Amino acid sequence: MPRNTASAARDTRDTHTSANVPASGLGDAEAHRGPTGDPLLAAKFAIPAVPRTLVRRQRLLDRLTTGTAGPLTLITGPAGAGKTTLAASWVAEGTAPGPVVWLTAEHEDKAPGVFWAYVLEALHHHRIDLPEDPDRPGSADFVEHSLLTRLASGLARRHRPVVFVLDGLDQVPVREVTSALDFVLTHAGQSLRLVVISRVDPLLPLHRYRAQGRICEVRSADLAFTRREATTLLRGHGLESCEESADTLTTRTGGWAAGLRLCALEMQRTDDPNGFARSFAASQSAVADYLLAEVLDTQPETTRDLLMRSSILDRVHPDLANTLTEREDAEWILAGLTRAGAFVESVAGTRWCRFQPLFAEVLRTHLRHHHPGLEPRLRRLAAAWLADHGRLTEALEQAAATADWEWATARMVDDLEIGRLLTGPEAYRLASCFTGMPRDLPGTAPALVAGACAAARYDLAGCRAQLDRAEEHIRTAQAQPSPETQLALSLLRLLSSPGGGDRDRDAVREADRTLDLAGRVPRSRRAEHPEIEALRRYGLARGLLLTGRLGAARTAFAAAADGRTDATDVVRHLSLGQLALLESLRGELNEAEKHARLALATARCRSVPPARRSGIGHLALATVALERGDLRDALHHLDLGSECPDAEHDPVTCTEMLVARAHLNRAQGRGRAALAALEDRPPALPPWPAQRIALADSAIHVARGDPTAAISALHEAGPDASAHVIALARAHLASGDPDRALGLLPAPGDHRDAGITQRVAVLLIRAHAALLAKDTESAHSTLGRALAVARPETLRRPFLEAGPWVRHLLELGPDAAQRHAWLASASAPLVVEQLSVRERQVLEHCAQVMSTEEIAAAMCLSVNTVKTHLRSIYRKLVVSRRGEAVRRARELGLL
Repeated sequence: MPRNTASAARDTRDTHTSANVPASGLGDAEAHRGPTGDPLLAAKFAIPAVPRTLVRRQRLLDRLTTGTAGPLTLITGPAGAGKTTLAASWVAEGTAPGPVVWLTAEHEDKAPGVFWAYVLEALHHHRIDLPEDPDRPGSADFVEHSLLTRLASGLARRHRPVVFVLDGLDQVPVREVTSALDFVLTHAGQSLRLVVISRVDPLLPLHRYRAQGRICEVRSADLAFTRREATTLLRGHGLESCEESADTLTTRTGGWAAGLRLCALEMQRTDDPNGFARSFAASQSAVADYLLAEVLDTQPETTRDLLMRSSILDRVHPDLANTLTEREDAEWILAGLTRAGAFVESVAGTRWCRFQPLFAEVLRTHLRHHHPGLEPRLRRLAAAWLADHGRLTEALEQAAATADWEWATARMVDDLEIGRLLTGPEAYRLASCFTGMPRDLPGTAPALVAGACAAARYDLAGCRAQLDRAEEHIRTAQAQPSPETQLALSLLRLLSSPGGGDRDRDAVREADRTLDLAGRVPRSRRAEHPEIEALRRYGLARGLLLTGRLGAARTAFAAAADGRTDATDVVRHLSLGQLALLESLRGELNEAEKHARLALATARCRSVPPARRSGIGHLALATVALERGDLRDALHHLDLGSECPDAEHDPVTCTEMLVARAHLNRAQGRGRAALAALEDRPPALPPWPAQRIALADSAIHVARGDPTAAISALHEAGPDASAHVIALARAHLASGDPDRALGLLPAPGDHRDAGITQRVAVLLIRAHAALLAKDTESAHSTLGRALAVARPETLRRPFLEAGPWVRHLLELGPDAAQRHAWLASASAPLVVEQLSVRERQVLEHCAQVMSTEEIAAAMCLSVNTVKTHLRSIYRKLVVSRRGEAVRRARELGLL
């Protein structure tokens, strides 16, 4: 459908009403006429009026001013992009380097003689005097070369340049016209500045102008409205209260000027402008007529058919479009649409194309109206093509749109894609495909996919319920399931194990079964899915950890963290975090810190979606900070870890969060708060997390001076026998029974394979027992060995929490302050013993800058008693002066 004068002369501007007035204004008898004998229409020379609601876009105005310092400025973009409005507003600014001539070209002007007749008349209309006035073309079909030569020569002899704005050159796709235009532009020198407005690149030799640096280009991406400009546009339409909608509209329209303006006009008419902005359907209806008239209706039937059929896709490949249209011309048509700026753009570096979102919605509506019932068939065709070409996620999105769950779940299982629901860069997008699937859909594959989706949400109980359904379907079918089905079932069983020690679901056995089933799948297919082996190793490591087989779990986590592909990054992130936690609990703080930071870096820099990021890495760093006495850093990482999705779902993460917070409260002298933190433990914990709670509970009771409660907390041994024995020995020592405590400990030399933390703890118990037995020499020697073991890792907490005897014993040795300065170098040293009620009262009076005598009078105590309390406060807070004691108490929240 040819564009009329109004649509040809503007994208989104006011119409001009004098389309049929001759150029001279004197009537047909004296009007300047073209070579066909028809009058030349004056409306083509009119500079369009600037809309009242114009958004002044200084960045583009400046670009045009700079560009017209050279010979050629090109403004290209789709219909409604604001090309003409931009040029007209720039002319109105008055920053052009010379007089401006405007010509709007139309499809009827494609004959060379007609086109150049309009060019010469435009110069005359805008009163551009030439030293030698060229003759008008005598024929519509060609132009004498001498005319072009005289025109170029006349322009070149002007003192001031002429800025010639040629709007709609895409309507004159004639090589003879553009070649002649290039000739005149080249030979007019600095006296002609050409501004071309076009929907597509004109047939000018743009490559040459680019190579010579003689062109300024303003493309559709430059014309797109920014969020700030969209906000200004809404304000210009009286929609000041809708500024929050600017982001939504800018994203939905892609910054398309006409779309934004049409939406703003519709928002003026509605009672709920912000609701309109949120509604995709409303936005679509606001611009549908424009897009249909300006874009779709101007295309041939075959092109319209391809656009409508391909609109079901976010991105379309020529071969896929051929499948949908059952033709072979898609590549040629899509290339033409891309060149024409018909709201189709190519994806850089590929053969794929994408549609502007609103345009795609309009096309889909058009498809449903004109071809009811065709969309589901097209989506099934697209799903099959995409799956066969390695684009399963996009295929599943097409299947989900038609609720073809049987096909979608079968492809997930049969193609070994079940692990991609749990790891990989598209895990979240894949899981989103199945949000609309009924959870009780019959069949083995739907149950397996539903189970994997539940596991991705940390709903392990829900996962196990779906796996039970899958096994029931297998039994009912009375047929041997495929190796792929068995592999998916075994892998999910391993990953969802509650870790309760059920022999039928033992982690090692299930992991071995998974490995055996994977071996039944062709090796080439296994190589395409490294995530299966990574998940198997992680499931094995997790099962070993939950049941307390820590050494084996550590080895398994290290193996699971070995993969370095996008498909296994989630597993690597999780495994490195768990490995770091185990190392921090063993006292291997340097390695723990390294692996924890690597876990966090993996999450930030690679393919780990936010929904799959674990807090275990932050938790490991918090544990490292606690062991080194850095309370601020510990609290910082605890807070970061608690914000991660697994903080409330994973039993290990949840338990260690509670334990770390309890130790932090204990370090700050808040024993009751420490015990209260442990009371929030999840119900029915697996063996090892349950033991971790018991060990922390016992340690806090020891610190509070209640060894009976500490022993009671350890009534069950738990899977980590060494940790249980050490905690029990510490509690018996605190109760005044050193012989029983020593009897529980392993013989010297039997704990070489234990972690650094346990070795230090055993040595400290032996040292304290020796000191209580008045064997100061042996106590000092044993304490020295403990310090030697701890120092390479800067492990401070066991010494700072052991009690005041450690400091007194160290003071007996020569150069103790210098040799053991590392113990007190933390940014926030821990409290070595909890303050009594009286000591807190004395400290509060110190904070009020009261003298010793004033404190004694206020508390009805003797001065010597107050001094005794002060000495005890200094010792417990590891300070030597009153001011330091007050400052440290405030840091620890004691005041």
